[in-house]
Amino acid sequence: MADRANQSFWLGCALLCVTEMLCAVPTRVQAQTAVPPMQAALPAVQAPAFPIVSDARLAGDSRQTRFVLDLDKAVPFRAFVLGDPYRVVVDLPQVSFHLPTGSGTAGRGLIKAFRYGLVLPGGSRIVFDLTGPARIANASVLDSANGQPARLVLELEEVDQASFAQLIGTESRSQPRANVADAGATATALPPGTPPAIQAPAATTPAAPPGPPAPPDGRPVVVIDPGHGGIDNGTQTGEVPEKNLVLAFAQALRDRLEKTGKYRVVMTRDDDTFIPLGDRVRIAQKQSADLFVSIHADALPRGEGDAQGATIYTLSDKASDAEAERLAEDENRADAIGGVNLTEEPTDVADILIDLARRETRTFSNRFARLLMNDMKTAVHMHKRPLKSAGFRVLKAPDVPSVLVELGYVSNKSDMGNLISESWRSRTADAMARAVDSFLAKRIATAAGPRPETKTPARAKP
Repeated sequence: MADRANQSFWLGCALLCVTEMLCAVPTRVQAQTAVPPMQAALPAVQAPAFPIVSDARLAGDSRQTRFVLDLDKAVPFRAFVLGDPYRVVVDLPQVSFHLPTGSGTAGRGLIKAFRYGLVLPGGSRIVFDLTGPARIANASVLDSANGQPARLVLELEEVDQASFAQLIGTESRSQPRANVADAGATATALPPGTPPAIQAPAATTPAAPPGPPAPPDGRPVVVIDPGHGGIDNGTQTGEVPEKNLVLAFAQALRDRLEKTGKYRVVMTRDDDTFIPLGDRVRIAQKQSADLFVSIHADALPRGEGDAQGATIYTLSDKASDAEAERLAEDENRADAIGGVNLTEEPTDVADILIDLARRETRTFSNRFARLLMNDMKTAVHMHKRPLKSAGFRVLKAPDVPSVLVELGYVSNKSDMGNLISESWRSRTADAMARAVDSFLAKRIATAAGPRPETKTPARAKP
């Protein structure tokens, strides 16, 4: 009783203090605004502590083109050219892009368009699509001076194909250049070796002494792959890009599966980071995954009509229809959007063991796709052709049953309303979790003892 009385006394004091504070500073309370429901439902992806990019401009013509980037402080960078298609890549330390909506969609001179974003923790990237072969004539940074922001300046110059071929593999690093208004301004160049996008901070705490080994986890492993991320926004018809929509859904599905305690759930990305397609596949293989689910949201190009509903894709050498083929081509370009193709394809695909594993895995993938369709159609609207197939690179692990789920079309008003709805995400995640339960029920029932560290290519799946 005494404890309850004390709690009541202190609670009353706290409420009295809060009331006095509210009365004393009414203007501060009135100035606060609530976070819009759509923003609250989606994950925050920017860290305000990083250097801020506030503007970007293009100038010049088809022979010489200049790109200028405004920042709140000078940063080191490196720039290099790539072919097939013609591109220029600029790597920076991690920055926050606060550019106007639509920046990069319109080009000028030698630059058709450019994309920007986080390419992995600690590094940002800008990728320029070129109209033809070009070289980096100048790459420099200017410190802020006389009220003008710090600037990154990139100057491109038209060259012939032979000259361009000699440039591939070379790079330009930050070069200090005097500001017109401040001849003493300098910029720090990157140290040779590791580019800024893949530098890691030094460890600051000693490693803990090794303890007894943890008991093996025999639960099935489910890998959830939110598509796109970082520099790759995915499709976008409104204010919210696909990469944010699918990350919010993937996190809801992860939470729903982890709540059961029956699975070990692994995310290929849990923030706004660019992950190459090959790395997504390798994550699933390294984790000896029992199931791989890639989450996306489609969009029809303007002028191609309207489409609605969720679609489930499995891997096929031949696309089931023209739309599936178009979508697979778009998704498989993600590595090119990142600037450097890091995907390593298997070289000996004719090997008989891998071939047998592929066939068995495709059988299990198709089985899960049918289970998933049956559970999802009880909760959400499905596309008129809910099961399709195409050559998605992200589904090509030969030993992991894999599907790619297009949750809906961001180009459709009704589907977009669903994608930003927390209740719709919860309902759809529940339906997908039921399908996972059905698919892995046998695996759960027979799981005993430690999971093998390695598995043969033809190991049977549920």
